[in-house]
Amino acid sequence: MTQQSAGGAGLSRSALFAYGLPGLPLAALGVPLYVYLPPFYAEEMGLGLAAVGAALLVARVWDLLTDPLMGRLSDAFPTRWGRRRPWMLLGVPLLLISAWFLFQPPPGVGVFYLAGWTMLLYLGSTMILLPYSAWGAELSKSYNERSRITAWREAFVVVGTVAAAALPSFTGEDRALTLLWLLIAVIILLPPGVAITCFAVQEPRLRPPPPLPWRRSLAILLRNGPFLRLVSAYFLNGIAVGLPATLFLLFVKFALDAESWTGPLLLTYFACGIAALPLWLRLAAQIGKHRAWCTAMALACAVFVWVPFLGPGDTWAFLVICVLSGFALGADLALPPAIQADVVDLDSLRSGQERAGVYFGLWGVATKLALALAVGLSFPLLALAGFDPAADETGGVWALSLLYGLAPVVFKVAAVALVWRFPITAQRQLRIRTLIDRRAARRSTVPET
Repeated sequence: MTQQSAGGAGLSRSALFAYGLPGLPLAALGVPLYVYLPPFYAEEMGLGLAAVGAALLVARVWDLLTDPLMGRLSDAFPTRWGRRRPWMLLGVPLLLISAWFLFQPPPGVGVFYLAGWTMLLYLGSTMILLPYSAWGAELSKSYNERSRITAWREAFVVVGTVAAAALPSFTGEDRALTLLWLLIAVIILLPPGVAITCFAVQEPRLRPPPPLPWRRSLAILLRNGPFLRLVSAYFLNGIAVGLPATLFLLFVKFALDAESWTGPLLLTYFACGIAALPLWLRLAAQIGKHRAWCTAMALACAVFVWVPFLGPGDTWAFLVICVLSGFALGADLALPPAIQADVVDLDSLRSGQERAGVYFGLWGVATKLALALAVGLSFPLLALAGFDPAADETGGVWALSLLYGLAPVVFKVAAVALVWRFPITAQRQLRIRTLIDRRAARRSTVPET
């Protein structure tokens, strides 16, 4: 079990490693759902793009609905094993079974098969990911230690994402083989990863007070100004991050004419994101998490404004942009969830509840909506500008460059404006935690009837 003193001593590296482990296979599983699975079912399984798109849209709407529900459930049922661990352990077999049927379909399956197993896979993923994220917010009461916890988790997530994205380099164009190897990797890594986390990492034992009426509970949440400001900024920044992620392959191929550089550029970007994590943690400890995150977003803006000026042959210049924007990625990954943990403290003070699951459920909705909106904005606008990747002579590359490089700057500037004067600083968070701990101490002295 991990140990943390009341004085705020940090978790050991072994504890952080144990907590971060599930992030790797979960991230590796996310890549095929966005990249490999749609063309596999559309082409190899013969369902067609329209049917696959409709099935995955239904599954995504289902996924959005289950996030807040799972957050509420993981808050509401304390057990001798804690509130988070049971759901994670239950989610593993559901996720693996649904992934097996989804990644290894028999011949002749239809759209309902794809939609049904995708919905079950999303449910299993939510049962693991949402309690897992909420648990991370509860592992420490320390303002700065929370950044360290999320940094370790997100480092594993980046490694899993890169590994899954690099797999086609070894399997070639065989999508079925790629999905098989991803499935094998998840089967091998996910169960022991979750088991190690559940047995090696301590979950705080909380004595839950009587539940609040739902109207009062909702009113407290809606009056949580810092949360509304943070989730709005996170949503805007999510669109800003989602646009380049959605358009990266197209930009490298059609704007830079450097398709062979795709792998090295992606690897550089993510490697710089991991390498920069310690620097952002240090800066966050000095100037505050919200100011450090704003600094990272400003760095990304200063870098991306040059993208529309690039063209064929400017690959080395774009490599520099990947390095600098990769550094900014480290803060985007680690700091917002750590700030969210501080927002949950404010809710705990006002409501008397410990409901990180509810907040991270809404956080998940914002994340997924931002990614969906990035796709929903970019592709229709590109089509309107005359960009057609299947055409012999592709027009509208200027629109691709603007959407890839300039549009994210607009969203990030809006996010910075929301977060720059964020009210929960290290000093205020310490005061909030002190009040919560005093109330908990008074409760513990009251004998149960």
